[in-house]
Amino acid sequence: MRYPDPGVSPAGLASAPAIELKPITFLDEVGGFIKKTLVIAELEARKIRHDPSEIITRAVQPALWLLVFGQVLNTIHAIPTGSMPYIDFMTPGILAQSVLFIAILSGITIIWERDLGVIHKFLASPSPRAALVTGKALSAGIKGLTQAVVIYLLALLLGVHLDWNPLAIAGTLLAVVLGAMLFSTFSLIIACLVKTRERFMGIGQLMTMPLFFASNAIYPVNIMPGWLQVIARINPLSYQVDLLRGLMLGQALTAQDGIDFAVLVVVTIVLVAIGARLYPRAAT
Repeated sequence: MRYPDPGVSPAGLASAPAIELKPITFLDEVGGFIKKTLVIAELEARKIRHDPSEIITRAVQPALWLLVFGQVLNTIHAIPTGSMPYIDFMTPGILAQSVLFIAILSGITIIWERDLGVIHKFLASPSPRAALVTGKALSAGIKGLTQAVVIYLLALLLGVHLDWNPLAIAGTLLAVVLGAMLFSTFSLIIACLVKTRERFMGIGQLMTMPLFFASNAIYPVNIMPGWLQVIARINPLSYQVDLLRGLMLGQALTAQDGIDFAVLVVVTIVLVAIGARLYPRAAT
């Protein structure tokens, strides 16, 4: 379609050049969404470079779990894991736990941004709300990748039998990013609802332990009481741990791995949609 140049007077319309407007296609919209998402993610991830202390301090907790708790239980064989050494069984769960702890508290940045007036600038931009939420979730995934590096190094030192196939490592990193995006978006939703740092920190800390202990991170589901098994099977962390365990320990891929991956993707998409709808509330 051709439109006249708005700078040309009506008398010169007949001889004036026309501006050729290219129609926006679906691929253009998808590309624009991805670009805006990556810009937000890069903006958030840049904070890691300026202040890496959070990553360093967060690495202490998984190190303690593996070096102390894992080593003790691996020696006394208190938890039945079949032919698999307990330290091997536990390592993927501790990776999921460390990612959970980083992601679930990431929503507090929304409250800081509201106090600084940054959210109003984001809302005034042409970026879709879903791109803003997805970008923040992706930045949590980048932080989660640093935890994966720490866990792999610790596992190497402890003699954990990991699968070092590049495809398995790539799948592990993808599972880490998905899990971090899921729980960071859940955290963002909480921050949009409670709106104060004190309430957010209280709810965030209240949620992390039940999510962790009501999963298969440090013990198999089949040794749990029946009511806890039900909770574990609806807990997204259990699906992330299950997927990580299969990838990190070199187990043969099964249909359950596909289910685990699908659950993480679907729940993340649903939470992003909810977060995008609630995001403007964070500014009030």
